[in-house]
Amino acid sequence: MTNQNAGIIGMGHAYPEGILTNADLEKIVETSDEWITTRTGIKQRRKARADEYTSQFGSLAAKQAVERAGIDVTDIELVVCATTTPDQIMPSTGALIQAQIGAVNAAGMDVFAACSGFLYGLTMVESMIRTGQIKYALVIGAEVLTKYVDYTDRGTCVIFGDGAGAAVLGPVAEGKGILATKIRSDGRYAEQLYSPGGGTKLGTTHKTIDNGDHFFKMKGNELFKIAVRSMADISAEMVVKAGYTVDDIDMVVPHQANQRITDAVASRLGVPEEKVYSNIAQMGNTSSASIPIALDECIQSGKIKEGSLVLLTAFGGGVTWGGTVIRF
Repeated sequence: MTNQNAGIIGMGHAYPEGILTNADLEKIVETSDEWITTRTGIKQRRKARADEYTSQFGSLAAKQAVERAGIDVTDIELVVCATTTPDQIMPSTGALIQAQIGAVNAAGMDVFAACSGFLYGLTMVESMIRTGQIKYALVIGAEVLTKYVDYTDRGTCVIFGDGAGAAVLGPVAEGKGILATKIRSDGRYAEQLYSPGGGTKLGTTHKTIDNGDHFFKMKGNELFKIAVRSMADISAEMVVKAGYTVDDIDMVVPHQANQRITDAVASRLGVPEEKVYSNIAQMGNTSSASIPIALDECIQSGKIKEGSLVLLTAFGGGVTWGGTVIRF
């Protein structure tokens, strides 16, 4: 057994060229820019074409992350893709991405934890690097959510967007990398955010398709309080576990679920607005892709630099949630 710190050594992100604005949605469903902005903070979201799919964006993000990490793609030993919108039921999207990028020495797999998926992947891979099982891994969050939304349901169709973010994890110096991480779930709240069709319970039939059972269903009001409490509590716990206080955190990068949720979590933690990153106005909610996209934007813009202490926190369907503290 070893005790090697694991950290993010390269990141990338990708998303479709297509943009769906609030004005576009006004022509599709009974809604308005003011209604959407007030309740979510979203002004636009990226939307894939009919011939675009999840692994394409995951592969683009992964290639960029590997290049920035300065390693060869053949050094990657594991590709973990967090997604709720796989290319197909089998094989895994992680395996498809592994083939597309030429990671011939890697295993490929998916993690299915909705919006918390990227943190689930980080937590799994961190322990594998720390214990010496692997040296380099890719953790990817990739989604094409717009193919699973009901454009007659204004409560969900205004929220979701498409895209992917990727991180290469590898050994880092002592005192750096992932300092604390934890994931949680509570299946008792499963029907707060779920998609009932397509599995072995209901199957895929003319009836399930006619009923729209393959679309996302959400009870937003009920989710709000659970999300805020869960994200704030696990974040505070991880900061303490890492040996710091909230005041020591340089940047909080939360899952981009809803601007009101982000604001409420920051308020509960006592983090000032300027330390909380948000891109939801431009990207919408991209589920498992939201944290890696936002994190890469922060790195590329200089908001996160070497030495920055960063808190990641997420909440998603399942329900699932998690918190991670990283020293870059």
